[in-house]
Amino acid sequence: MELISKNIEETAEIGLKFLRFVKQNSKKAVVVGLKGDLGSGKTAFVKVIAEHLNIPDVITSPTFVIQKKYPLEKRFKGFKNLMHIDAYRLKNGGDLKKIGWSEIFDNRENLIFIEWADIVEDILPKNAIEISFEFVDENTRKMKINF
Repeated sequence: MELISKNIEETAEIGLKFLRFVKQNSKKAVVVGLKGDLGSGKTAFVKVIAEHLNIPDVITSPTFVIQKKYPLEKRFKGFKNLMHIDAYRLKNGGDLKKIGWSEIFDNRENLIFIEWADIVEDILPKNAIEISFEFVDENTRKMKINF
């Protein structure tokens, strides 16, 4: 599915539609791999998802801490946590393993968003949802969602 967003409000609408399609996995976490250049909208997308899930925290890219965990005040479709990972400073999936990937992924109550997912593709599950972001102009972003 290919979508165009011309502002943050349209990105929020896309995020809401995305959340309607997300379903909890029977055994493991749901993984959403975000791909795209700097400034293409990956973090903005996670921000709107967090807003829809009523997470009160200010969402920023976890570039230096690698991952952030946001507990959900109310469960959403069985999910208890939003996990936000930034793989930009990692070399591959092995680096993700070192920071506890197995524990994070084994918890089916986690909804995981990974920025720069192409860097850790070797460790992502085959059923990971992929969203590619493309910078079109200062306000416009193209998103391709593959479920």
